[in-house]
Amino acid sequence: MRIKCLVIACLSIFIAAAASGATVSQAELQRPEGVRHYLVATPVRSDVGKHPLIVLLHGHTGSAAQVLGQKHTAAPMSTWLAIADREGLVVVAPDGARGDDGKQGWNDCRGDASSNPKTDDVGFIDAIIAREIAEHAADPDRVFVMGMSNGGMMAFRQAIESRHGLAGFATIGASMALQNRCRSPLTPVTALVVAGTADPLVPYTGGTVGFHPGDARGGVIGVEKAVDVWRRLAALPDTPATVTTFEHRDASDPTRAIRTVWGEDPKRVQVELVKISGGGHIEPSITQRIHWPYTKLVGKQNGDFDIAEEAWLLFKNKRRAEPH
Repeated sequence: MRIKCLVIACLSIFIAAAASGATVSQAELQRPEGVRHYLVATPVRSDVGKHPLIVLLHGHTGSAAQVLGQKHTAAPMSTWLAIADREGLVVVAPDGARGDDGKQGWNDCRGDASSNPKTDDVGFIDAIIAREIAEHAADPDRVFVMGMSNGGMMAFRQAIESRHGLAGFATIGASMALQNRCRSPLTPVTALVVAGTADPLVPYTGGTVGFHPGDARGGVIGVEKAVDVWRRLAALPDTPATVTTFEHRDASDPTRAIRTVWGEDPKRVQVELVKISGGGHIEPSITQRIHWPYTKLVGKQNGDFDIAEEAWLLFKNKRRAEPH
């Protein structure tokens, strides 16, 4: 079915953040379920030709505004705005749909997450990608999706089902569905998976998602098993190309981050796991620090690297792979 895309509003606002002159605009798409909203940040630089496109997906109960730092709280993924200016990227952050629990989220692959919305979120994100290619000179061969928690699980689904095809994706505090209603991935895609071993919401070794048994948020496989799915699909060897421990910046930080990368060629498909020992359900950041009482609920935040910079380090030389 042909979906008519219509911009209802485009209100430019400026993010009050140092080192970022990106203009963030509000935009809307008409979808079968109704009007869907997203934010788009266009870079200051215009000398790079076609622009790599970054799609950021918030977690369950989150929002596009929160991800891009417009809620006056720490927002680790908002660092993408500074990278956009520096590297000439287009950054978009869509809003999810409301599920049966009345909270905003994404229709990921968990067949047992009964409170998830029933919307075609793969189609919604693909429609955004198509518009950004047409209207903001986004590079169709350099489209990347990054998500936190429920948004990370949606990033897994987008990498599997997107009609457009991704050059890479990244997840934080997420894993693949235990009761999976999506097909298995067919096309190798560069993947970055970041997860804490002490995550109280999405267990690192797999299991039920949620703080309480009655949360109806389904189940996931272990994080390392999810990484192995993408490593095997890309025909990468069991032995990683590199294993690196991040420099520890703060002696009072009880977490430690280790980067494991499979695949030696930065221009070809690679799979990366960042395992944060003692880390919670929270994005790592040097500059965007999240404090008590939120960390009391979700666990410790690692401060040895910025999640957006780590993702761009992996993504910057990547192009989408041809499907098998």
